Amino acid sequence: MQRFKAYKLTAVEKGIRAEFVDCGLEDLDPGELVVRVAYSDVNYKDALAATGKGRILLRPSCIGGIDLAGTVTASADPGFAKGDAVLAVGHDLGVKHHGGYAEYARIPANWAVKLPKGLTLWEAMAFGTAGYTAGLAVVKMEHNGLHPAGGPVIVDGATGGVGSIAIAALSRLGYHVVALTGKADSAAYLKELGAAEVRLRGELDLSKIKPLDKATWQGAVDNLGGEVLAWMASTMRINGVIASIGLAAGFGLNTTVMPFILRGVSLLGINSTDAPSRELEHAVWGRLATDLKPAGLKEMARTIAFADLPKAFDDFISARVTGRIVVDLNA
Repeated sequence: MQRFKAYKLTAVEKGIRAEFVDCGLEDLDPGELVVRVAYSDVNYKDALAATGKGRILLRPSCIGGIDLAGTVTASADPGFAKGDAVLAVGHDLGVKHHGGYAEYARIPANWAVKLPKGLTLWEAMAFGTAGYTAGLAVVKMEHNGLHPAGGPVIVDGATGGVGSIAIAALSRLGYHVVALTGKADSAAYLKELGAAEVRLRGELDLSKIKPLDKATWQGAVDNLGGEVLAWMASTMRINGVIASIGLAAGFGLNTTVMPFILRGVSLLGINSTDAPSRELEHAVWGRLATDLKPAGLKEMARTIAFADLPKAFDDFISARVTGRIVVDLNA
């Protein structure tokens, strides 16, 4: 039986042992679909898992990679056939079920999405979990009243994967997007994505957050949590909407109920690992293939060879990554 290369994570006494190993199909977890993986990607969650900086693994040993895109080579599900191009992001991939850092994967059929028209396998992983999360945030915010004529939308963690794609997607839809970043040298990059304005996080006085401050934002995409999210809440307009996505700056939220009851602000939790429904998951990917697809997606992502994967994780942990990283399983 054919052997193939995989990048496996194993919990050890002092953290995680991450290594390339040889596998066979018999080593993979159960599932209705066998997929020849063409591309995966690197997300912050992948970096936390591979470095042991976060308690991510939900089993003693697991092939990493929370995302994958490739071609079905065998199917026990009538909804998929050999040769179908598919993608899968989140669910238990790479943490509880062998993931995308392998030349082959076996996955449950209900985790797979047929590649939408207008999207290539590479583009699917240029989006990956980060792009899907950004798309899910935009769709849910629109459902709660966000619209281009309603005022500016602020995006923090702007140079990261979710932030970059959110800025580009919102800009394409016609929103006035303000990028909030801690990286002063990233202004040109953020403007190229479509940000109408760039603000530096260091200019905010987060030590004196008012219960209600000047009403400024119609919408906000928050990747940081903590004091930045509290400041966003205090500066939302009437009926403003916030998408809470990440906690890079902390998991606490020291705010008051005043923005929510006096200005009608909505705080939406965005969980991309467990989509509310298959219909919503497919709808978001359909949007990412059409009106949410940034014109500069290729410029937003860079591709690395599978062999170079281990070098990417420390850059994520140290916040040295801008945009997205796609992993070519054939290189």
